Amino acid sequence: MRKFKAMRTAAALVLAVGTMTTVTATQAQAAEAAAVHGCNSGYVCLYPGAGWNNDRPTHTYYTYGAHNLRNMYGTYRIFNNQTGGATVRTCTGSNGTGCQGYLPAGYYIDKDMTPINSITLQP
Repeated sequence: MRKFKAMRTAAALVLAVGTMTTVTATQAQAAEAAAVHGCNSGYVCLYPGAGWNNDRPTHTYYTYGAHNLRNMYGTYRIFNNQTGGATVRTCTGSNGTGCQGYLPAGYYIDKDMTPINSITLQP
């Protein structure tokens, strides 16, 4: 398990002409901070394999509670981009039973999902 540190990039100031909307640097920075490797702030994202899948998660979860999984075999990267100290757990049973460990916010892990049948998100 490794701590993921987001690299900050400079936000561009976009000026609009005519009926288009103006995006300020502050708005662009907020949008950039919200997503890391294609995973929006507040979400748990799963990527196939032991990588970021070109910043395209195949599964995203936002609500607290148990989420049953289907047809997930082999290694997946699980990234907890939740906020406020929320955690995620993998579970061998359905509906959040037989859960293992806690993955804190801001961390990711590469895990064999073959025996995993659900995940839980909790505050």
